[in-house]
Amino acid sequence: MLLVIGLALVIAEIFVPSGGVIGFLSFSSIAAAVVLAFYNKGLLAGVIFLVIACGAVPIALAAAFRLLPDTPMGKRLLPTIPTAEEVLPDNEERRRLRRLVGRVGKVKSKMLPSGAVQIDGQMIDAVSEGMPLEPGQAVRVLEVRGNMVVVRAVEDDATEAEVEAPGDMLSRPIESLGLEAFDDPLA
Repeated sequence: MLLVIGLALVIAEIFVPSGGVIGFLSFSSIAAAVVLAFYNKGLLAGVIFLVIACGAVPIALAAAFRLLPDTPMGKRLLPTIPTAEEVLPDNEERRRLRRLVGRVGKVKSKMLPSGAVQIDGQMIDAVSEGMPLEPGQAVRVLEVRGNMVVVRAVEDDATEAEVEAPGDMLSRPIESLGLEAFDDPLA
């Protein structure tokens, strides 16, 4: 019984901040269980209890630490991992690059996987999503990772107007936006 109480207190020590009081009580309970097993039941029972305690305590600790981040207290104690957007400084260059997401441009140098891309008349260093790209090929900006622009080749259905004049979306034909036709909802 003392061994079970000690293991429960080990788990409670992880979840309840007590300044080590519960940890001391758990150690005392487990030690008392092992000593009483040696004293009352003999050498074999004492060794069995000692082996069980030596195996059960790390298992209980590992289980408690595995469950801790999912508990309400664990969520308050353990901060979440910050995203790259939260960590990187927000400067004008990053904001300018983030505005390019979704835009279409042309490859100006061979991309294996990095090279130069022209978007809105600006030369930008970019990285392809994985495939080598040839000069003159149309690409779309997928995302910005840090200060690196990631692009992907645009399929043949991209119009030349989208590549040459990506400026104001309202001045472009609706077909160049890649939207599906609106169906009549009452039909």
